[in-house]
Amino acid sequence: MPATLRTDLIFDLDGTLIDTERLAIEAGHAAVASLGLPPAPGLFESLTGKDDATCAGIIAKHFGAAFPLGQFGQLYSQGFIDRLEEGIPLMAGAIDLLDHIEALGLPSAVATSSRRASANRKLEMTGLASRFQTVVSVDCIANPKPAPDPFLEAARRLGAEATVCLAFEDSDIGALSAKRAGMTVVQVPDRQKSRGENAHHLAIDLLAGARMAGLI
Repeated sequence: MPATLRTDLIFDLDGTLIDTERLAIEAGHAAVASLGLPPAPGLFESLTGKDDATCAGIIAKHFGAAFPLGQFGQLYSQGFIDRLEEGIPLMAGAIDLLDHIEALGLPSAVATSSRRASANRKLEMTGLASRFQTVVSVDCIANPKPAPDPFLEAARRLGAEATVCLAFEDSDIGALSAKRAGMTVVQVPDRQKSRGENAHHLAIDLLAGARMAGLI
């Protein structure tokens, strides 16, 4: 990467830097089972990248008007927390890429569909909290992904134009959000396959994506 080129990095969190999408899917299926309801194959996998309010609406619609959403939410939240406490794996190449970014002296941020408390907790638990100049959570912006708001706010906080930012995402919804913000998008699909229609680079892992984008 040319020394004169400024590039600000903005990362999604869940499924991009940390392997929490799997834990969320497991917790969702377990909560449904605890309620004595039939399995819902593919339901929780389809929620990747969506904010809590959107997910709740999709789940309620799937199961119908009698679905005990409040009870489900309690079971899901506790199950997810229990899984987090067992340890949060990092995605392949995450530490190497963040080390490389720090060595280059490039500013970086997180733009996540998680709420602030949840995002901060996960960053602390994985030792990543000090790696970023700022964290934009879903409760910091008016419109969640796929609206461009999270990435635009992250760029604003970094003092960067969106067009010089490189965004890393795993989901189609997140990639669309970053694309709408005018950023170069690297997509590394996690739980859902993707054709990368909203990405400039579709990669098998973070380091491969960084190479494709000319960062390495």
